[in-house]
Amino acid sequence: MNRSMEAHAFLVKKGFKVKSFGTGEKVKLPGASADRPNCYEFGVPYDDIYNDLLEKDKTYYTQNGLLHMLDRNRRIKPYPEKFQVSTERFDVIITCEERVYDQVIEWFGSKRSVYNQPVHVINIDIQDNHEEATIGAFLISDMVTKMAQSDDLDNDIDELLHDFEAKCHRPILNCIMFY
Repeated sequence: MNRSMEAHAFLVKKGFKVKSFGTGEKVKLPGASADRPNCYEFGVPYDDIYNDLLEKDKTYYTQNGLLHMLDRNRRIKPYPEKFQVSTERFDVIITCEERVYDQVIEWFGSKRSVYNQPVHVINIDIQDNHEEATIGAFLISDMVTKMAQSDDLDNDIDELLHDFEAKCHRPILNCIMFY
């Protein structure tokens, strides 16, 4: 929720059409202890999640940055959405963690291609903390800007991602799946 929404906000400001999603069973946020996360269904409004954590422990969730993050998220969109239930089709899907990349690939693999429309699925690993989310948003924005400048992304993407990987010193995973 932190990494993808930071990138979402950044890309929208740059004028890109963007959607962001989760892929897990539920929205999981850190709780008062590592073994007791706060879990919410997808579709629960960010306002409700924010108010729930505010009631649980305003000081703790302010100090750990969750209230700030949720405040940002609710200014971007009303609630968290689950990728696997979306009916939208995309040209490019970017994930910020290899586990999520694997879930997206698995979802496409479980579906029969109906439209024969390719989608580039790309992963750039970003640690889940505020500083790395901000750095990751800049990196993703740079990468998306380069993609948008391509006249033929299908032919240019391998070289583009290779160059980008060398520049940012982070491994990039990518593949093409079909809707």
